[in-house]
Amino acid sequence: MRTRFTEAFGIEHPIVAGGMMWVGRAELVAAVANAGALGFITALTQPTPEDLVREIARCRDMTDKPFGVNLTILPSIAPPPYAEYRQAIVDSGITIVETAGSSPAEHLPHFKDAGIKVIHKCTSVRHALKAVGIGVDAVSIDGFECAGHPGEDDVPGLVLIPAVTQKLSIPVLASGGIADARGLVAALALGADGVNMGTRFMCTEESPVAQSVKEQIVANTELNTKLIFRTLGNTARVAENAVSSEVVDIESRGATFDDIRDLVAGARGRKVFEDGDLDAGIWTAGQCQGLIDDIPAVGELVARMVSEAEELIACRLSAMVGAGEPVGALR
Repeated sequence: MRTRFTEAFGIEHPIVAGGMMWVGRAELVAAVANAGALGFITALTQPTPEDLVREIARCRDMTDKPFGVNLTILPSIAPPPYAEYRQAIVDSGITIVETAGSSPAEHLPHFKDAGIKVIHKCTSVRHALKAVGIGVDAVSIDGFECAGHPGEDDVPGLVLIPAVTQKLSIPVLASGGIADARGLVAALALGADGVNMGTRFMCTEESPVAQSVKEQIVANTELNTKLIFRTLGNTARVAENAVSSEVVDIESRGATFDDIRDLVAGARGRKVFEDGDLDAGIWTAGQCQGLIDDIPAVGELVARMVSEAEELIACRLSAMVGAGEPVGALR
């Protein structure tokens, strides 16, 4: 399945495993690369820039295929040393970077000078246009269904993807709510050049999260997420559990960030993924968990998505416009 994205970024399949805090580690990223897709090590999961250099080297020991690094830029009272992480990426010879959060304008010249292609994650048409204006090479557009931060416009992918693709001339990845071949084919039909999946890749054999987390994703439906930080103007979609339900309840009665700070601490979320205690803290999951019913190896997942997508395009869809069975007759 060749698209503008696969051609520009030198990968086999138009499928991406974007950066995920505490999840985007070498084992998962290498498995995604070996399957012909594109995976991203999450820079800030590593405690220091030096640790990131070692994680990149560890990934290279497991694959000779392309992979990238995610650098998420967020406002903070005590921000991490972004310039040092950026230099670690450059010095390690990475050729693809995924940025997210705030504008990557400060970092873009450094990446460009090193010959690095940049994909920026956006949640709206206006942000996508701004990303194009500063010179990114591709945009990943997050619909309201996504895990993590969907922005404040609440526009789902069915509307947001074509709204973006009709205005951009660079490759676009569809993100949010996609977990199988149907989502891939739909995204391509809406004008995207590939898909970016988080929750689906988190629920694979090579994913470094606890088995209980993966099993809970399989057990959950599309209804088992919570939107937190809504009243603070920084909406985040996370899995439904005791902690996220408590946060929503506190917010409903009026709250400042200090009122929920301890509940949403990143260290508590990390404990969920590492120890498997599902109520230890908040943890990220998208509505697409309602479409996930197994925990396959990454290679099996990618191969299945591609083969089923090709079958959908060649058989079901072509029959609707050809001499095949009437629309709705194929199952």
